[in-house]
Amino acid sequence: MATTSALETLIDLATKETDEATKRLGRMVRTSDEAQQKLVILEQYRDDYALRFQESLSSGLTALSYRNFQLFIEKIDSAIAGQLGVVKNAQQRVADARAAWQACERKRMSYDTLVTRAKQTAQLRENRRDQKEMDEHASRIMFYKR
Repeated sequence: MATTSALETLIDLATKETDEATKRLGRMVRTSDEAQQKLVILEQYRDDYALRFQESLSSGLTALSYRNFQLFIEKIDSAIAGQLGVVKNAQQRVADARAAWQACERKRMSYDTLVTRAKQTAQLRENRRDQKEMDEHASRIMFYKR
């Protein structure tokens, strides 16, 4: 089995790797949230603009104004479609970053388990050695008392 100090070095490295993965995950979540907020803003803007369009229709519109409204709504719809792509991409990056973080955390925890087992094994050996010494000491005392 690897020495405890080697395992502790591996734990330190795995902890640093996990910390970096955590930071990456945080950045990806923040980016995803920002993309989602932009999508919501675009959708709200489209809804507001469509409402203004409906109000303008009731008061009368020229053919040119009607066409301009339509073109602008198409551009907003195109921007919304593009932002949906950005949101999906950001969500995929979050999922990838989360998976990477989980892998790093599993590795770190496995090293922790190995260290714990190594310490338990060393403690068991120490206890057996102590018990053996005590048994030998008691045996000598009994031998000399006879």
